[in-house]
Amino acid sequence: MKTVRSMVLVSHDEKSKASSSQEVIDAFNQAIKDFGLVDEVAVATIPEIGTIRTLPLVVIYPEASIYAPVRPEDVPFLVEEHLYKGREVPALKVKDPDTMRKAAWLTQRKGSLPAESRIVLRNVGKIDPESIDEFFAYEGGQAFATALQMTPELVVQVIKESGLRGRGGAGFPAGIKWDAVRKAPGKKKYVICNADESEPGTFKDRVIMEGDPFSILEAMLIAAYAVGADEGYIYIRGEYQLALERVQKAIQQAREYGVLGKNIFGSGFDFDIHIHAGAGAYICGEETALLESIEGGRGEPRVKPPYPTTHGLWGKPTLINNVETFANIPPIILNGSDWFRSYGTPSSPGTKVYTILGNVNNKGLIEVPMGITLREVINIYGKGLKQGQFKFAQTGGSSGSIIPASLQDTPMDFDSYSKMGVSLGSGALLICDDSNCIVDAVRVLTRFFQVECCGKCVPCRVGTDQTWKILTEISEGRGKMEDIAHLEWLCSGMEGLSNCGLGQTAGTPIRNMLDHFRAELDAHIKLGVCPTGICPMK
Repeated sequence: MKTVRSMVLVSHDEKSKASSSQEVIDAFNQAIKDFGLVDEVAVATIPEIGTIRTLPLVVIYPEASIYAPVRPEDVPFLVEEHLYKGREVPALKVKDPDTMRKAAWLTQRKGSLPAESRIVLRNVGKIDPESIDEFFAYEGGQAFATALQMTPELVVQVIKESGLRGRGGAGFPAGIKWDAVRKAPGKKKYVICNADESEPGTFKDRVIMEGDPFSILEAMLIAAYAVGADEGYIYIRGEYQLALERVQKAIQQAREYGVLGKNIFGSGFDFDIHIHAGAGAYICGEETALLESIEGGRGEPRVKPPYPTTHGLWGKPTLINNVETFANIPPIILNGSDWFRSYGTPSSPGTKVYTILGNVNNKGLIEVPMGITLREVINIYGKGLKQGQFKFAQTGGSSGSIIPASLQDTPMDFDSYSKMGVSLGSGALLICDDSNCIVDAVRVLTRFFQVECCGKCVPCRVGTDQTWKILTEISEGRGKMEDIAHLEWLCSGMEGLSNCGLGQTAGTPIRNMLDHFRAELDAHIKLGVCPTGICPMK
Protein backbone atom coordinates (compact mmCIF):
# COMPACT_ATOMS: atom_id res chain seq x y z
CA MET A 1 0.00 0.00 0.00
CA LYS A 2 1.47 3.32 -1.07
CA THR A 3 1.98 6.31 1.22
CA VAL A 4 -0.71 8.89 0.43
CA ARG A 5 -2.24 12.01 1.98
CA SER A 6 -5.75 10.53 2.26
CA MET A 7 -7.21 7.07 2.42
CA VAL A 8 -10.74 5.85 1.75
CA LEU A 9 -12.01 2.66 3.38
CA VAL A 10 -15.25 1.10 2.11
CA SER A 11 -17.08 -1.66 3.97
CA HIS A 12 -17.19 -4.73 1.74
CA ASP A 13 -18.60 -7.60 3.76
CA GLU A 14 -21.54 -9.66 2.50
CA LYS A 15 -24.17 -7.22 3.77
CA SER A 16 -22.31 -4.28 2.24
CA LYS A 17 -22.00 -6.10 -1.07
CA ALA A 18 -25.78 -6.58 -1.05
CA SER A 19 -26.04 -2.80 -0.59
CA SER A 20 -23.92 -2.04 -3.68
CA SER A 21 -20.51 -1.61 -2.00
CA GLN A 22 -18.70 -2.74 -5.15
CA GLU A 23 -20.42 -0.01 -7.13
CA VAL A 24 -19.37 2.51 -4.45
CA ILE A 25 -15.74 1.32 -4.70
CA ASP A 26 -15.83 1.61 -8.49
CA ALA A 27 -17.32 5.09 -8.21
CA PHE A 28 -14.57 6.21 -5.84
CA ASN A 29 -11.84 4.92 -8.14
CA GLN A 30 -13.40 6.73 -11.12
CA ALA A 31 -14.02 10.00 -9.26
CA ILE A 32 -10.49 10.01 -7.82
CA LYS A 33 -9.17 9.56 -11.36
CA ASP A 34 -11.44 12.33 -12.71
CA PHE A 35 -10.20 14.81 -10.10
CA GLY A 36 -6.53 13.90 -10.66
CA LEU A 37 -6.04 12.47 -7.17
CA VAL A 38 -4.72 9.01 -8.07
CA ASP A 39 -1.28 9.69 -6.56
CA GLU A 40 -2.73 11.32 -3.44
CA VAL A 41 -5.63 9.09 -2.39
CA ALA A 42 -5.82 5.33 -1.86
CA VAL A 43 -8.98 3.21 -1.74
CA ALA A 44 -9.17 0.03 0.31
CA THR A 45 -11.88 -2.22 1.71
CA ILE A 46 -13.03 -3.40 5.13
CA PRO A 47 -13.95 -7.07 4.59
CA GLU A 48 -15.55 -7.49 8.03
CA ILE A 49 -17.47 -4.58 9.52
CA GLY A 50 -19.43 -6.41 12.21
CA THR A 51 -23.10 -5.94 13.08
CA ILE A 52 -23.45 -2.45 11.66
CA ARG A 53 -26.84 -1.77 10.07
CA THR A 54 -26.13 1.39 8.04
CA LEU A 55 -24.26 0.19 4.94
CA PRO A 56 -22.19 0.68 2.85
CA LEU A 57 -19.99 2.57 5.28
CA VAL A 58 -17.12 4.80 4.15
CA VAL A 59 -14.28 6.15 6.31
CA ILE A 60 -11.96 8.90 5.03
CA TYR A 61 -8.62 9.48 6.74
CA PRO A 62 -6.75 11.30 8.21
CA GLU A 63 -9.92 12.98 9.52
CA ALA A 64 -11.51 9.58 10.28
CA SER A 65 -14.82 10.92 8.96
CA ILE A 66 -17.49 8.24 8.76
CA TYR A 67 -20.15 8.40 6.05
CA ALA A 68 -23.06 5.97 5.76
CA PRO A 69 -25.04 4.86 3.93
CA VAL A 70 -23.15 5.93 0.82
CA ARG A 71 -24.72 5.36 -2.60
CA PRO A 72 -22.73 5.30 -5.86
CA GLU A 73 -24.34 8.58 -6.94
CA ASP A 74 -23.09 10.26 -3.72
CA VAL A 75 -19.46 9.51 -4.45
CA PRO A 76 -18.49 12.23 -7.00
CA PHE A 77 -19.78 14.97 -4.68
CA LEU A 78 -18.05 13.36 -1.67
CA VAL A 79 -14.74 13.17 -3.54
CA GLU A 80 -15.05 16.76 -4.77
CA GLU A 81 -15.92 18.21 -1.36
CA HIS A 82 -13.87 16.11 1.05
CA LEU A 83 -10.88 14.92 -0.96
CA TYR A 84 -10.52 17.74 -3.51
CA LYS A 85 -11.69 20.82 -1.55
CA GLY A 86 -10.84 19.51 1.91
CA ARG A 87 -14.17 19.95 3.67
CA GLU A 88 -16.43 17.32 5.19
CA VAL A 89 -19.95 16.60 3.95
CA PRO A 90 -22.29 16.77 6.98
CA ALA A 91 -25.33 15.61 4.99
CA LEU A 92 -23.71 12.22 4.32
CA LYS A 93 -22.16 11.61 7.73
CA VAL A 94 -23.45 8.82 9.95
CA LYS A 95 -26.42 9.82 12.05
CA ASP A 96 -27.26 6.46 13.59
CA PRO A 97 -25.79 6.34 17.18
CA ASP A 98 -25.58 2.55 17.10
CA THR A 99 -23.50 2.63 13.92
CA MET A 100 -21.17 5.27 15.40
CA ARG A 101 -20.67 3.19 18.53
CA LYS A 102 -19.93 -0.03 16.65
CA ALA A 103 -17.64 1.73 14.17
CA ALA A 104 -15.66 3.54 16.88
CA TRP A 105 -12.57 1.39 16.28
CA LEU A 106 -12.27 2.92 12.82
CA THR A 107 -11.76 6.40 14.28
CA GLN A 108 -8.70 5.45 16.33
CA ARG A 109 -6.33 6.54 13.56
CA LYS A 110 -7.69 10.09 13.49
CA GLY A 111 -4.83 12.46 12.70
CA SER A 112 -2.81 9.78 10.94
CA LEU A 113 -3.40 7.44 8.04
CA PRO A 114 -4.12 3.75 8.55
CA ALA A 115 -1.79 3.29 5.61
CA GLU A 116 1.83 2.35 5.58
CA SER A 117 4.11 5.14 6.79
CA ARG A 118 7.41 3.99 5.45
CA ILE A 119 10.35 4.97 7.60
CA VAL A 120 12.16 1.66 7.94
CA LEU A 121 11.11 0.39 4.50
CA ARG A 122 11.49 3.80 2.82
CA ASN A 123 13.91 2.56 0.14
CA VAL A 124 12.82 -1.06 -0.18
CA GLY A 125 11.49 -1.59 -3.68
CA LYS A 126 12.58 1.92 -4.74
CA ILE A 127 16.34 1.52 -5.14
CA ASP A 128 18.65 -1.09 -6.60
CA PRO A 129 20.00 -2.72 -3.41
CA GLU A 130 23.26 -3.48 -5.17
CA SER A 131 23.96 0.09 -6.29
CA ILE A 132 25.40 2.60 -3.84
CA ASP A 133 24.90 5.30 -6.49
CA GLU A 134 21.12 4.78 -6.37
CA PHE A 135 21.26 4.84 -2.59
CA PHE A 136 22.98 8.23 -2.72
CA ALA A 137 20.37 9.44 -5.22
CA TYR A 138 17.62 8.81 -2.63
CA GLU A 139 19.17 10.95 0.16
CA GLY A 140 21.43 8.09 1.19
CA GLY A 141 24.46 9.20 3.18
CA GLN A 142 22.98 12.59 4.07
CA ALA A 143 22.14 11.49 7.61
CA PHE A 144 25.75 10.42 8.21
CA ALA A 145 27.02 13.69 6.76
CA THR A 146 24.64 15.53 9.08
CA ALA A 147 25.82 13.51 12.08
CA LEU A 148 29.46 14.37 11.34
CA GLN A 149 28.55 18.05 11.71
CA MET A 150 27.18 17.34 15.18
CA THR A 151 29.02 16.34 18.33
CA PRO A 152 28.74 12.67 19.34
CA GLU A 153 26.92 13.79 22.48
CA LEU A 154 24.33 15.64 20.41
CA VAL A 155 23.76 12.63 18.15
CA VAL A 156 23.04 10.49 21.21
CA GLN A 157 20.78 13.21 22.59
CA VAL A 158 18.72 13.28 19.38
CA ILE A 159 18.23 9.51 19.57
CA LYS A 160 17.23 9.83 23.21
CA GLU A 161 14.73 12.59 22.49
CA SER A 162 13.22 10.61 19.61
CA GLY A 163 12.03 7.97 22.07
CA LEU A 164 13.13 5.17 19.72
CA ARG A 165 12.85 1.82 21.48
CA GLY A 166 14.56 -1.37 20.37
CA ARG A 167 12.58 -3.26 17.75
CA GLY A 168 14.02 -6.66 18.60
CA GLY A 169 11.28 -7.40 21.12
CA ALA A 170 12.40 -6.02 24.49
CA GLY A 171 11.66 -2.39 23.63
CA PHE A 172 14.61 -0.96 25.56
CA PRO A 173 15.21 2.76 24.81
CA ALA A 174 17.90 2.95 22.14
CA GLY A 175 19.25 6.33 23.27
CA ILE A 176 19.92 5.09 26.80
CA LYS A 177 21.89 2.13 25.44
CA TRP A 178 23.89 4.40 23.11
CA ASP A 179 24.67 6.77 25.97
CA ALA A 180 25.86 3.92 28.19
CA VAL A 181 28.33 2.75 25.53
CA ARG A 182 29.51 6.29 24.83
CA LYS A 183 30.22 6.89 28.53
CA ALA A 184 31.83 3.48 29.10
CA PRO A 185 35.60 3.77 29.74
CA GLY A 186 38.03 2.47 27.13
CA LYS A 187 39.28 3.47 23.70
CA LYS A 188 38.27 0.28 21.89
CA LYS A 189 34.54 -0.09 21.31
CA TYR A 190 32.34 -2.05 18.92
CA VAL A 191 29.00 -1.64 17.16
CA ILE A 192 27.10 -4.81 16.27
CA CYS A 193 23.99 -5.24 14.14
CA ASN A 194 22.00 -8.27 15.30
CA ALA A 195 20.65 -9.72 12.06
CA ASP A 196 20.21 -13.25 13.42
CA GLU A 197 16.47 -13.19 12.78
CA SER A 198 15.46 -16.66 13.97
CA GLU A 199 11.95 -16.08 15.34
CA PRO A 200 9.51 -18.34 13.46
CA GLY A 201 7.35 -16.34 11.08
CA THR A 202 9.56 -13.23 11.22
CA PHE A 203 11.28 -12.03 8.05
CA LYS A 204 11.21 -8.23 8.32
CA ASP A 205 14.97 -7.89 8.87
CA ARG A 206 15.65 -10.07 5.84
CA VAL A 207 13.52 -7.79 3.65
CA ILE A 208 15.33 -4.71 4.97
CA MET A 209 18.77 -6.19 4.32
CA GLU A 210 17.83 -7.50 0.89
CA GLY A 211 16.13 -4.28 -0.16
CA ASP A 212 18.21 -1.54 1.51
CA PRO A 213 21.52 -2.81 2.95
CA PHE A 214 23.21 0.61 2.63
CA SER A 215 20.89 2.16 5.22
CA ILE A 216 22.09 -0.34 7.81
CA LEU A 217 25.70 0.56 7.06
CA GLU A 218 24.86 4.25 7.35
CA ALA A 219 23.10 3.69 10.67
CA MET A 220 26.08 1.75 12.02
CA LEU A 221 28.40 4.56 10.92
CA ILE A 222 26.27 7.08 12.80
CA ALA A 223 26.16 4.84 15.86
CA ALA A 224 29.92 4.26 15.80
CA TYR A 225 30.59 7.99 15.55
CA ALA A 226 28.20 8.66 18.42
CA VAL A 227 29.58 6.05 20.85
CA GLY A 228 33.26 6.20 19.84
CA ALA A 229 33.61 2.83 18.10
CA ASP A 230 35.98 2.07 15.25
CA GLU A 231 34.92 -1.47 14.36
CA GLY A 232 31.59 -3.16 13.69
CA TYR A 233 30.05 -6.54 12.95
CA ILE A 234 26.85 -7.63 11.26
CA TYR A 235 25.85 -11.00 12.71
CA ILE A 236 23.57 -12.37 10.01
CA ARG A 237 21.49 -15.52 9.98
CA GLY A 238 23.31 -18.14 7.94
CA GLU A 239 20.20 -19.10 5.96
CA TYR A 240 19.84 -15.56 4.60
CA GLN A 241 22.09 -16.09 1.58
CA LEU A 242 20.71 -13.29 -0.61
CA ALA A 243 20.80 -10.82 2.27
CA LEU A 244 24.34 -11.93 3.08
CA GLU A 245 25.48 -11.41 -0.52
CA ARG A 246 23.90 -7.96 -0.76
CA VAL A 247 25.34 -6.79 2.55
CA GLN A 248 28.78 -8.00 1.43
CA LYS A 249 28.45 -6.07 -1.85
CA ALA A 250 27.26 -2.99 0.04
CA ILE A 251 30.29 -3.10 2.36
CA GLN A 252 32.64 -3.54 -0.62
CA GLN A 253 31.13 -0.56 -2.47
CA ALA A 254 31.18 1.57 0.69
CA ARG A 255 34.89 0.84 1.11
CA GLU A 256 35.57 1.73 -2.51
CA TYR A 257 33.82 5.06 -2.01
CA GLY A 258 35.78 5.73 1.15
CA VAL A 259 32.64 5.59 3.32
CA LEU A 260 34.18 2.77 5.35
CA GLY A 261 37.80 2.59 6.44
CA LYS A 262 40.32 5.11 7.73
CA ASN A 263 39.78 8.85 8.06
CA ILE A 264 36.32 8.82 6.49
CA PHE A 265 35.71 12.02 4.48
CA GLY A 266 38.80 13.52 6.11
CA SER A 267 37.00 13.70 9.43
CA GLY A 268 39.57 11.72 11.39
CA PHE A 269 36.86 9.13 12.09
CA ASP A 270 37.75 5.47 11.40
CA PHE A 271 35.20 2.68 11.08
CA ASP A 272 34.97 -0.63 9.26
CA ILE A 273 32.42 -3.44 9.26
CA HIS A 274 32.83 -7.22 9.18
CA ILE A 275 30.22 -9.91 8.53
CA HIS A 276 29.77 -12.97 10.74
CA ALA A 277 27.29 -15.60 9.51
CA GLY A 278 25.43 -17.63 12.09
CA ALA A 279 25.01 -21.39 11.98
CA GLY A 280 21.30 -21.74 12.63
CA ALA A 281 21.15 -21.53 16.43
CA TYR A 282 18.10 -19.62 17.69
CA ILE A 283 19.87 -18.85 20.95
CA CYS A 284 22.44 -16.70 19.12
CA GLY A 285 19.78 -14.06 18.68
CA GLU A 286 20.35 -13.36 22.38
CA GLU A 287 22.98 -10.64 22.44
CA THR A 288 25.51 -12.26 24.77
CA ALA A 289 25.23 -15.63 23.01
CA LEU A 290 25.84 -13.71 19.79
CA LEU A 291 29.02 -12.26 21.30
CA GLU A 292 30.22 -15.73 22.28
CA SER A 293 29.61 -16.93 18.74
CA ILE A 294 31.59 -14.07 17.16
CA GLU A 295 34.46 -14.78 19.55
CA GLY A 296 34.53 -18.40 18.38
CA GLY A 297 32.87 -19.94 21.41
CA ARG A 298 29.73 -22.01 21.83
CA GLY A 299 26.56 -19.97 21.41
CA GLU A 300 25.52 -19.75 25.05
CA PRO A 301 24.31 -16.68 26.97
CA ARG A 302 26.56 -14.99 29.49
CA VAL A 303 25.56 -14.16 33.02
CA LYS A 304 24.43 -10.52 33.33
CA PRO A 305 25.59 -8.16 34.74
CA PRO A 306 28.01 -7.04 33.43
CA TYR A 307 26.16 -5.98 30.31
CA PRO A 308 27.57 -5.64 26.78
CA THR A 309 27.45 -1.85 27.08
CA THR A 310 30.52 -2.09 29.33
CA HIS A 311 31.79 -5.66 28.82
CA GLY A 312 30.81 -6.83 25.35
CA LEU A 313 32.83 -8.21 22.45
CA TRP A 314 36.23 -9.35 23.74
CA GLY A 315 35.42 -7.56 26.98
CA LYS A 316 35.09 -4.13 25.34
CA PRO A 317 32.08 -1.76 25.44
CA THR A 318 29.71 -2.85 22.69
CA LEU A 319 26.53 -1.40 21.23
CA ILE A 320 24.12 -4.04 19.91
CA ASN A 321 20.91 -3.16 18.05
CA ASN A 322 18.86 -5.20 15.64
CA VAL A 323 18.30 -4.43 11.95
CA GLU A 324 14.94 -2.66 12.29
CA THR A 325 16.21 -0.47 15.12
CA PHE A 326 19.21 0.63 13.07
CA ALA A 327 17.01 1.28 10.02
CA ASN A 328 15.22 4.03 11.99
CA ILE A 329 18.43 5.95 12.75
CA PRO A 330 19.17 7.81 9.46
CA PRO A 331 15.63 9.25 9.14
CA ILE A 332 15.71 10.41 12.77
CA ILE A 333 19.05 12.22 12.28
CA LEU A 334 17.86 13.71 8.99
CA ASN A 335 14.38 14.81 10.11
CA GLY A 336 14.72 15.27 13.87
CA SER A 337 13.23 13.73 16.99
CA ASP A 338 9.98 15.75 16.86
CA TRP A 339 9.29 14.43 13.37
CA PHE A 340 9.80 10.85 14.57
CA ARG A 341 7.51 11.42 17.56
CA SER A 342 4.74 12.52 15.21
CA TYR A 343 4.29 8.83 14.44
CA GLY A 344 3.08 6.21 16.91
CA THR A 345 2.20 6.82 20.54
CA PRO A 346 3.86 9.04 23.19
CA SER A 347 5.48 6.06 24.93
CA SER A 348 6.28 4.15 21.72
CA PRO A 349 7.02 6.63 18.92
CA GLY A 350 7.63 5.71 15.32
CA THR A 351 6.45 2.84 13.19
CA LYS A 352 6.64 -0.93 13.46
CA VAL A 353 7.24 -3.48 10.72
CA TYR A 354 5.01 -6.55 11.02
CA THR A 355 4.81 -9.81 9.12
CA ILE A 356 1.18 -10.93 8.83
CA LEU A 357 0.64 -14.68 8.60
CA GLY A 358 -2.08 -17.20 9.33
CA ASN A 359 -5.80 -17.32 8.54
CA VAL A 360 -6.05 -13.95 6.78
CA ASN A 361 -6.69 -13.22 3.13
CA ASN A 362 -3.67 -10.97 2.65
CA LYS A 363 -0.31 -12.05 4.08
CA GLY A 364 3.01 -10.26 3.94
CA LEU A 365 4.90 -7.29 5.32
CA ILE A 366 3.52 -3.95 6.51
CA GLU A 367 4.94 -0.89 8.23
CA VAL A 368 2.42 1.01 10.33
CA PRO A 369 2.47 3.51 13.22
CA MET A 370 2.98 2.07 16.68
CA GLY A 371 -0.34 1.92 18.50
CA ILE A 372 -2.36 0.34 15.71
CA THR A 373 -4.76 -2.37 16.88
CA LEU A 374 -5.07 -6.01 15.92
CA ARG A 375 -8.58 -5.36 14.65
CA GLU A 376 -7.19 -2.82 12.19
CA VAL A 377 -4.34 -5.11 11.13
CA ILE A 378 -6.71 -7.99 10.46
CA ASN A 379 -9.49 -6.07 8.70
CA ILE A 380 -7.54 -3.37 6.86
CA TYR A 381 -4.18 -4.96 6.06
CA GLY A 382 -5.01 -8.65 6.31
CA LYS A 383 -8.23 -8.07 4.31
CA GLY A 384 -10.18 -10.04 6.91
CA LEU A 385 -10.21 -13.68 7.90
CA LYS A 386 -10.58 -16.42 5.32
CA GLN A 387 -13.33 -18.00 7.40
CA GLY A 388 -14.68 -18.20 10.93
CA GLN A 389 -14.11 -15.75 13.78
CA PHE A 390 -10.88 -14.30 15.14
CA LYS A 391 -9.69 -16.35 18.12
CA PHE A 392 -6.13 -15.30 18.93
CA ALA A 393 -2.93 -13.90 17.49
CA GLN A 394 0.57 -15.03 18.32
CA THR A 395 2.88 -12.02 18.34
CA GLY A 396 6.59 -11.69 17.84
CA GLY A 397 7.52 -15.26 17.03
CA SER A 398 7.75 -17.96 19.69
CA SER A 399 8.96 -15.57 22.38
CA GLY A 400 5.96 -13.27 22.00
CA SER A 401 2.50 -13.57 23.52
CA ILE A 402 -0.84 -15.06 22.59
CA ILE A 403 -3.33 -12.24 22.23
CA PRO A 404 -7.00 -13.21 22.71
CA ALA A 405 -9.88 -11.64 20.80
CA SER A 406 -10.77 -9.61 23.91
CA LEU A 407 -7.55 -7.57 23.44
CA GLN A 408 -7.82 -6.90 19.72
CA ASP A 409 -8.64 -3.23 20.35
CA THR A 410 -5.66 -2.68 22.67
CA PRO A 411 -3.09 -0.34 21.06
CA MET A 412 -0.13 -2.36 19.85
CA ASP A 413 2.69 -0.57 21.64
CA PHE A 414 5.13 -1.69 24.32
CA ASP A 415 3.44 -0.09 27.33
CA SER A 416 -0.20 -0.79 26.41
CA TYR A 417 0.54 -4.47 25.86
CA SER A 418 2.64 -4.66 29.03
CA LYS A 419 -0.29 -3.32 31.08
CA MET A 420 -2.44 -6.13 29.66
CA GLY A 421 0.14 -8.74 30.65
CA VAL A 422 1.23 -9.52 27.09
CA SER A 423 4.20 -8.52 24.93
CA LEU A 424 4.61 -7.14 21.43
CA GLY A 425 7.61 -9.25 20.48
CA SER A 426 9.73 -8.77 17.41
CA GLY A 427 7.06 -8.25 14.77
CA ALA A 428 5.48 -11.51 13.60
CA LEU A 429 1.68 -11.66 13.73
CA LEU A 430 0.23 -15.14 13.34
CA ILE A 431 -3.53 -14.61 13.02
CA CYS A 432 -5.63 -17.61 14.04
CA ASP A 433 -9.36 -18.18 13.59
CA ASP A 434 -11.64 -20.35 15.73
CA SER A 435 -10.65 -23.54 13.90
CA ASN A 436 -7.31 -23.49 15.76
CA CYS A 437 -6.76 -25.28 19.07
CA ILE A 438 -5.00 -23.25 21.74
CA VAL A 439 -3.52 -26.34 23.42
CA ASP A 440 -2.05 -27.57 20.15
CA ALA A 441 -0.66 -24.11 19.34
CA VAL A 442 1.01 -23.74 22.73
CA ARG A 443 2.38 -27.29 22.56
CA VAL A 444 4.04 -26.51 19.21
CA LEU A 445 5.58 -23.32 20.59
CA THR A 446 6.86 -25.15 23.66
CA ARG A 447 8.40 -27.82 21.45
CA PHE A 448 10.32 -25.10 19.64
CA PHE A 449 11.78 -23.84 22.91
CA GLN A 450 12.67 -27.37 23.99
CA VAL A 451 14.60 -27.99 20.76
CA GLU A 452 16.33 -24.59 20.72
CA CYS A 453 17.33 -24.51 24.40
CA CYS A 454 21.13 -24.37 24.63
CA GLY A 455 21.08 -26.47 27.81
CA LYS A 456 23.32 -24.17 29.85
CA CYS A 457 20.93 -23.52 32.74
CA VAL A 458 18.74 -26.07 34.52
CA PRO A 459 15.48 -24.06 34.75
CA CYS A 460 15.28 -23.69 30.97
CA ARG A 461 16.69 -27.10 30.08
CA VAL A 462 14.34 -28.99 32.39
CA GLY A 463 11.42 -26.57 32.23
CA THR A 464 11.04 -26.53 28.44
CA ASP A 465 11.24 -30.32 28.35
CA GLN A 466 8.72 -30.85 31.15
CA THR A 467 6.18 -28.30 29.86
CA TRP A 468 6.27 -29.85 26.38
CA LYS A 469 5.70 -33.35 27.80
CA ILE A 470 2.80 -32.19 29.98
CA LEU A 471 1.12 -30.38 27.08
CA THR A 472 1.58 -33.43 24.87
CA GLU A 473 -0.16 -35.54 27.50
CA ILE A 474 -3.04 -33.05 27.67
CA SER A 475 -3.36 -32.89 23.88
CA GLU A 476 -3.58 -36.68 23.73
CA GLY A 477 -6.31 -36.94 26.36
CA ARG A 478 -4.14 -38.08 29.26
CA GLY A 479 -4.02 -34.78 31.11
CA LYS A 480 -4.84 -34.33 34.81
CA MET A 481 -6.06 -31.26 36.68
CA GLU A 482 -2.88 -31.20 38.76
CA ASP A 483 -0.98 -30.65 35.50
CA ILE A 484 -2.21 -27.06 35.53
CA ALA A 485 -0.54 -26.28 38.85
CA HIS A 486 2.59 -28.04 37.63
CA LEU A 487 2.65 -25.90 34.48
CA GLU A 488 2.27 -22.72 36.55
CA TRP A 489 5.14 -23.79 38.82
CA LEU A 490 7.41 -24.58 35.87
CA CYS A 491 6.61 -21.26 34.17
CA SER A 492 7.43 -19.33 37.34
CA GLY A 493 10.73 -21.17 37.68
CA MET A 494 11.75 -20.56 34.07
CA GLU A 495 10.76 -16.91 34.18
CA GLY A 496 12.54 -16.14 37.43
CA LEU A 497 15.60 -18.37 37.27
CA SER A 498 16.57 -18.85 33.61
CA ASN A 499 19.83 -17.29 32.46
CA CYS A 500 18.51 -15.55 29.35
CA GLY A 501 15.43 -14.40 27.50
CA LEU A 502 14.75 -17.77 25.88
CA GLY A 503 13.98 -19.46 29.18
CA GLN A 504 12.46 -16.33 30.70
CA THR A 505 9.84 -16.11 27.94
CA ALA A 506 9.37 -19.82 27.21
CA GLY A 507 6.43 -19.96 29.60
CA THR A 508 4.69 -16.89 28.17
CA PRO A 509 2.38 -18.78 25.75
CA ILE A 510 1.43 -21.15 28.57
CA ARG A 511 0.59 -18.28 30.93
CA ASN A 512 -1.49 -16.61 28.21
CA MET A 513 -3.38 -19.86 27.64
CA LEU A 514 -4.09 -20.21 31.37
CA ASP A 515 -5.22 -16.58 31.63
CA HIS A 516 -7.44 -16.38 28.55
CA PHE A 517 -8.32 -19.90 27.36
CA ARG A 518 -8.86 -21.85 30.57
CA ALA A 519 -12.20 -23.29 29.45
CA GLU A 520 -10.66 -24.88 26.36
CA LEU A 521 -7.83 -26.34 28.44
CA ASP A 522 -10.35 -27.72 30.95
CA ALA A 523 -12.28 -29.37 28.10
CA HIS A 524 -9.16 -31.30 27.13
CA ILE A 525 -8.54 -32.45 30.69
CA LYS A 526 -12.00 -32.86 32.26
CA LEU A 527 -13.98 -33.97 29.22
CA GLY A 528 -11.23 -35.55 27.15
CA VAL A 529 -12.40 -33.47 24.19
CA CYS A 530 -10.62 -31.07 21.85
CA PRO A 531 -13.33 -28.54 20.90
CA THR A 532 -11.71 -27.94 17.51
CA GLY A 533 -11.02 -31.59 16.76
CA ILE A 534 -7.34 -30.97 16.10
CA CYS A 535 -5.73 -32.78 19.04
CA PRO A 536 -5.39 -36.58 18.69
CA MET A 537 -7.35 -37.37 21.89
CA LYS A 538 -6.80 -41.03 22.77
